[in-house]
Amino acid sequence: MSEAPLIADVLLSGGTVVTLNAGRQVIADGAVAIRDDRILAIGKREALARTVKTRRTIDTRRFVITPGFVDGHIHITGDPLTRGFIRGEPGLDWSERLSRWVMPLFCGQTAEDERLAAQCAALAMMRGGTTCFLEAGTVRQLGAVMEGLAETGIRGRVGEWVEGRAFDPKADQARASADAIAVLEAEIARYPQTDGARLAAWPLLVGHSTNSDDVWRAAKALADEHGLGVSAHMSPYGSDAEWFLEHTGRRPLEHLAELGVLGENVALTHLVHVDRNELDILAQTRTNAIHCPVSAVHGGYGLSQVGLFPEMIARGVNVVLGTDGAASDILSSARLMAGLFRDARQDPDLLPPSTALEIATLNGAKALGMEASIGSLEAGKKADLVLHDPELPEWGGPQFDVAGQLVFCAPPGGIHSVWIDGVWVVDQGRSTLLDQDKLLADARQAGRRLVERLGLPVRTTWPVI
Repeated sequence: MSEAPLIADVLLSGGTVVTLNAGRQVIADGAVAIRDDRILAIGKREALARTVKTRRTIDTRRFVITPGFVDGHIHITGDPLTRGFIRGEPGLDWSERLSRWVMPLFCGQTAEDERLAAQCAALAMMRGGTTCFLEAGTVRQLGAVMEGLAETGIRGRVGEWVEGRAFDPKADQARASADAIAVLEAEIARYPQTDGARLAAWPLLVGHSTNSDDVWRAAKALADEHGLGVSAHMSPYGSDAEWFLEHTGRRPLEHLAELGVLGENVALTHLVHVDRNELDILAQTRTNAIHCPVSAVHGGYGLSQVGLFPEMIARGVNVVLGTDGAASDILSSARLMAGLFRDARQDPDLLPPSTALEIATLNGAKALGMEASIGSLEAGKKADLVLHDPELPEWGGPQFDVAGQLVFCAPPGGIHSVWIDGVWVVDQGRSTLLDQDKLLADARQAGRRLVERLGLPVRTTWPVI
């Protein structure tokens, strides 16, 4: 007797499937069967046609199908409403730009502003093939943001703005730390990481020099207790190292290692200005390193001169890509990362497409503790997948090497469809769950009102007449 057929909700039939499985197989004329929120089966089209009975078949012969990408670091509020607003004036250093321009744009947003910003960020990510993200820990209106994100269908881990260091010598440091720790405890209780939860809160820290040792210890303890992760900014410029050396006698990662707050469930973002000893610490503690090449280049961090990301990869450090909100798609960041370090090391074979795709998928899933659920297309994993259109002119001719063409040729606007948790969330570049036109119109109005409310001058590159 023949076996009973597998019953699927949807069968994506005929595409070129880039699995990122253990064998890194690419299945030509492949198929993916989805039931509920999971991949039911994956393989050759003809084989699945015989073994799978489906309620709906979608012809995907035109497309390349990949796992959803993971954005390891993005500010989903603060930036999206004012992305084109010039922040600062010529000659201002980083700290002045931060305090006089960037921080007011973050802190001046209403709950509705942050809700709109988060939805815009989610839409941009999904249109670029990102299905899961880790927020930068700079959300102020967490309830409104979580409600807005839930409507988009995206997967993510989000955290409220937490610092906890009292820089004023007269301030009560113990109280500042206690207040910050209370926020961490409250957010993970309100938005727990339960089985199947697309959205959950993590103890995310602003980082740099803004968090006291007590806050760091508490964040790590909460993450360990609840199976979560900790993320924080660190060392985009040399100023973080200078501060830690002055106040602790150690460089940033040396100090965090001394506190015992590094490890596999910790991800540090930027890490441009780390020395060889800190590289050793990353490798020894298995701490994740989140690389944001677009923001590094735009911010003039000195990445190509001092960045050690190829060395991190060689040492087994789990390097993850983030857009930081400065880019909307991970593939552009992967492309920039490969080009920068190939040039800096004068090695045209450095960071091949295979590595870039692993960083954009599997490495991100590992950093978020989700490698058993996302990052590759395999039976039993979440149905988070992306359909790319290789018939666009940027792809060129035939698919000689799909991985190489994805990383080095595919345009940012080349995403046709996106599925998250088995739900079709983007079709032909448009959200299936949101009123996309209304969202963007509301966001434009909110951005204008925000700048007017703050009284910040609008500067333009050239005169507008």
